[in-house]
Amino acid sequence: MLRNRSATLLLTALAPAVWGSTYLVTTELLPPGRPLLAAVLRALPAGLLLLLVTRKLPTGSWWWKSLVLGALNIGVFFALLFVAAYRLPGGVAATVGSVQPLLVAGLSAVLLGRRLTPAVLVAGVTGIAGVALLVLRADARLDALGVAAALGGAVVMATGVVLSKRWTSPASLLATTGWQLVAGGLLLLPVALFVEGPPPAELTARNLLGYGYLSTVGAALAYTLWFRGIKALSPTEVTFLGLLSPLVAAVLGWIALDQGLSGLQLLGGLLALTAVVLAQTGGSRSRPAATVPDRRGPATRRTPVR
Repeated sequence: MLRNRSATLLLTALAPAVWGSTYLVTTELLPPGRPLLAAVLRALPAGLLLLLVTRKLPTGSWWWKSLVLGALNIGVFFALLFVAAYRLPGGVAATVGSVQPLLVAGLSAVLLGRRLTPAVLVAGVTGIAGVALLVLRADARLDALGVAAALGGAVVMATGVVLSKRWTSPASLLATTGWQLVAGGLLLLPVALFVEGPPPAELTARNLLGYGYLSTVGAALAYTLWFRGIKALSPTEVTFLGLLSPLVAAVLGWIALDQGLSGLQLLGGLLALTAVVLAQTGGSRSRPAATVPDRRGPATRRTPVR
């Protein structure tokens, strides 16, 4: 049982680790100034590929649930991330976004009846401090709209994580992931065309390689692993793994782009890893779920999350 859980944690951790490579791929392989195009080409082709593989469309309420989850986890999240990235230094955006684990913990208490433990609170604060030391610069400027967008992105993603746990799909994991990627990509498409205009007339082999990586590895594979983790673990355990993303980005910048790492950054990375470990060992998975009302009838007991 412990071995299975460890394997699930490791596989789920691959998703934020892959997302940590997005900055490197974007700066080195993609055309500049087209983040929304990158978001669309990351989500939509990956979703269509999974639909082609599974050959299954949503049924019943999962038409609108897929749209809601696709908007929260991908479409609206990417759009807010785009605004934050353009109006804030990357370190500020990442630091504001690191409040997501605490948001997930709070929403899990409200929507899933899970207890908010002191260990999770300590891990959340430790994670924010770690990310701040890792990526925040002393001369970073603040912009009210940018901060609001970064915080909004953390809120919608946190809501998407918790609702992904609350709503159990009748279809396979690949099909459900495909539905969300298509929904998110379709929501982003008109926004990208309005803000950035049509795609470049010519794309180089490097551009195509970058877009292909973001779509197949960064979306189809990573989101499948992410949603698999949400299904098998508690939302709090999963979302703390997201702290690995800025850590991987910093390490890749050091290795591939010759970006130095100071002592404070190394301390920040250690704190971020500590927060991840605290979240996995803080006892949150053993807390009983509360009894919550269900539309199908009287109050039902929700299965405790492993």
